Amino acid sequence: MIQARCGSSRMPNKVLKEISGKPELQWVIERVRRSRLMDEVIVVTSIEKDNLPLIKLCAELGVRVFAGSEEDVLDRYYQAAKLLKPEYVVRITADCPLFDWRYLDMAVKQMEMDTDYMAEITESFPDGEDIEIVKYSVLQKSWKEANLASEREHVTMYIRNHQEQFRIQNLECPIREIGDKRWTLDEDEDYEFISAVYSHFISQGREDFVTEDILAFLEKRPELEQLNAKYRRNEGLLKSLANDRVIQLEEK
Repeated sequence: MIQARCGSSRMPNKVLKEISGKPELQWVIERVRRSRLMDEVIVVTSIEKDNLPLIKLCAELGVRVFAGSEEDVLDRYYQAAKLLKPEYVVRITADCPLFDWRYLDMAVKQMEMDTDYMAEITESFPDGEDIEIVKYSVLQKSWKEANLASEREHVTMYIRNHQEQFRIQNLECPIREIGDKRWTLDEDEDYEFISAVYSHFISQGREDFVTEDILAFLEKRPELEQLNAKYRRNEGLLKSLANDRVIQLEEK
């Protein structure tokens, strides 16, 4: 499930911004679809009318879309998953146009039978290659019990806050010491950086470039990494935690 919406406060309509001839979200969808182990790719958005162009794009690409709560993202995910009742749900956010599908398949292969939740807990991947895999039953439990605003906004925060209840498995990047790199799309400088990466590879006729290719390119263009170096990882989450509050059941 790819989490996407048009109403970003820092960069409105970022998922529809053009990168080398395609909307950003289309690149994310196409890269996730390269996975050999996913049964289906679904875009999960909110019911706000601003998301209609996003829904139209998904229809053109033949991707199923679920529209749910704007504020309660956990509910949005659960209601989407409830329709299919899969054994596992994979969460990917749409601000990751440099997503490496090989790591998604790697994660599925490495996931142990009794794992409830798998994610890059140690943040060893670049910001923008995030992968989370959750058992459907655990997603359901989170939906029933999460009562902090941050836990409703950030789908897996309840699991991370109650690790003693779950079997959690860390996903470690096979390439060492690249966890400090910022390859996500949240700011104008991120867009400039990602556009430069895409421009380089698309000019060569390559849409299937992967992490090692990006690293090799950046060795030749190290100045590009300075464009967005000032931004911290997970700034949205930090802001959410700073303004956290308990949500009563009647508010859900």
